[in-house]
Formats: sequence, C-alpha cells, structure tokens
Amino acid sequence: MKVNGYKVKKLDDAVKTYVKDGCHLSIGGFTLNRNPMAAVYEIIRQKIKDLHLYAHSNGQGADELIGAGAVSCLEIAYGGTGKFASTCIRFRKAILEKQIRVEDYSNYQMTLRFLAGSMGVPFLPTRSSLGTDIIKKWGFGPEFREQNLKLPDKKMVELENPFDDWCDTKKVVLVPAINPDVTIIHVQKADYKGNCRIDGLTFADVEQAKAARTLIITCEELLDDDYLKNNPDRNQIPFIHADAVAHIPYGAYPTACYKYYDYDPVFLKQYAEFAKNEGRYQSYLESIYSRKTHTELLDSVGRERLEMIMADKNRGYARKLDRR
Repeated sequence: MKVNGYKVKKLDDAVKTYVKDGCHLSIGGFTLNRNPMAAVYEIIRQKIKDLHLYAHSNGQGADELIGAGAVSCLEIAYGGTGKFASTCIRFRKAILEKQIRVEDYSNYQMTLRFLAGSMGVPFLPTRSSLGTDIIKKWGFGPEFREQNLKLPDKKMVELENPFDDWCDTKKVVLVPAINPDVTIIHVQKADYKGNCRIDGLTFADVEQAKAARTLIITCEELLDDDYLKNNPDRNQIPFIHADAVAHIPYGAYPTACYKYYDYDPVFLKQYAEFAKNEGRYQSYLESIYSRKTHTELLDSVGRERLEMIMADKNRGYARKLDRR
C-alpha cells in the first residue's frame, strides 16, 4: 500500500495546515452518525477559534466544537443526539446566552445549499419553508453580512415563479450556495489519492465535500487505489476534491460508523451529564486537551467498550447493544 502518497497526512498536520482561526468550516455526518470526531477533537486540542461552522443536521461534532468555544457563527438545520440530547446541550446554551450567532434552515435547504456550492451555481430554488418564519428570521443581519464578504447579502429570497403559467407553483425560495474554506468528513474507505467510498447513507457529505475549497478526509481503512477500482460505481467522491487523507480507525467515535461500529451510549450519556454542568464540562475539556491523539481517547475508553459497540457485518450496527 502506498501510504506515503502525496495526500496522506497525519491528522494534526492536516488540521494545522488547513483549519485556521476564523475559517468557514463544514463537518459531515448526521446527528449520531459518522461525525468526523477525531478531527473535531484535534481542532479543540489546537484551540482554533472563531470558526464559521456549517452543518446539515449534526450532533456530537457541532456540540463539542461549540462547547470548546471554537465556533462564533453557525448555519445548521438541526443539532441533536437523539435520546441523549434532543437538542444539543452546549449548542442550546450558547444560543440562549448569545455566545454565538446562529442562522437556521430546513434540512432540505441545507442540502440544496451544499449542492449549489458543489455545482458552482450561486443558488438553487425550492418550495421548502414557504409560509414559515425561516424566511423572515435572519441570524445574520444586513450590517453583519456587509462586513463579512464570504456571506451572501441575504439569507434567502422569495421569488414569484417566472414559469407560473406552466405549473401550479406560484412562488419559490432561492437559497444561497455554500462554499466552505474547509470540509471535513469521515468515511469507511479511502485510498491514498483521496478517492472515497461511503457505505450506507451519505447524508449531505458528498455535496459538502465537493462544495469545499479544501477537503480533509479521515477514514476507517486506507487502501491502495486498485481496491477502489473494483465496483467503482460505489465510490462517491473522486480524488480531485481531496487535499488530505488521514487513516483514523474509530475516527467517528463516539458516533457510529455504519458496518464498523455503533455509537457509544455510555460515552454519550456521560457527555450529556458533563455538558449540563459548567464545572464538570470544563474538566471534560481538560481531558480532551490532555490527550494528544484520538488513539489516546480510545485507550482511555478501553477495548471492552469498543468491542461492545462493534457492528454486526450483516446488519451494520451492534445487535445486542444496550442503548439505555
């Protein structure tokens, strides 16, 4: 295997090279699934600040970045971790205490925004959010937008359908494209050039990856490119989009990675308790700072816990996992 290929990097080097204070960052995954957690913890360890974060419907990754004070602005459809936090705890606290600026969109609108970015067009139309306050309520006002050249002048635009004689739709909503400075995703398989194969649901990861100016990939398996030439129709992201590939087994932990491991209910339940208490949460952050790599985090969890969440290869999730 050509592990010394030009796009293979150590995760700490990739984050240090591409993720800067104030950059516009997008992270992949969905609630408790395939969040790029190893990269999230590396960003926290490097104490990167003032991030403008984009996420489709994220959970643990967004919450930990916000809790660590790394985020100043957020554009998102939903932030939660299911039964552990129907609304992410540090996310909620930061909004209520006005520690961050937040602009919300529907799930479909966020997908369309990343899709527009990946297509190289400035916006895409939809009927999503017609008749709702999502159109009226802006998280970033005109003055803030004017001062931030990476933001569109408007949140979205409601437009009369220019083809209204052709169909029954009278109005559409135009949502602006997103082109992050950096997107980080975690995938099951990647090769040293940056070709990626995602098993199971892709969420908005493919669109996020293709919309970004820089793409960092973490993967469960780092493969020679000959392997991904088999069944190439299953490869969603070609190497032309990749800038760095880091081999990080359990790189989505404590969230799930389909066919490899489930989410860790013990970790997530404990995290929710820490997140509710300021003193305990600061102690939790210190534990992140003290661990130099994701491997050290996994070592602290222990082999028994990792075996507990190991996925059944036929079903893709842990069959007998106690999720209480």
